[in-house]
Amino acid sequence: MIVTKNKTYTLIKPNQISVTQFLAEFKDRYKEFIGEHLIIDLSDKINIEIKEILLFLKLSVQHIRNGTSFVLVCEGISIDDLPDELNVVPTFNEALDILEMDAIERDLGF
Repeated sequence: MIVTKNKTYTLIKPNQISVTQFLAEFKDRYKEFIGEHLIIDLSDKINIEIKEILLFLKLSVQHIRNGTSFVLVCEGISIDDLPDELNVVPTFNEALDILEMDAIERDLGF
């Protein structure tokens, strides 16, 4: 797992072959990321399936309940096939936009 932190968010990219291996390591290290806005960049994973994306649902809901953002970057996934609790976008720039929108919603008390 490759972790890049800046003052606004933490970017995490898998270096594992499978999404399940990455998720296992991510769960093991999750305590490091509590309180941080997360962007999980899965864009290098070719042929990722919806069932693999759904593996992040529980962590996403938990992270958002703690008042922080959780965004997955993944191309080729139809957001219509995913629950609203998962923020999935096709590009890194759109992930940054989601972080900004989330910050505005938090400021407004939503």
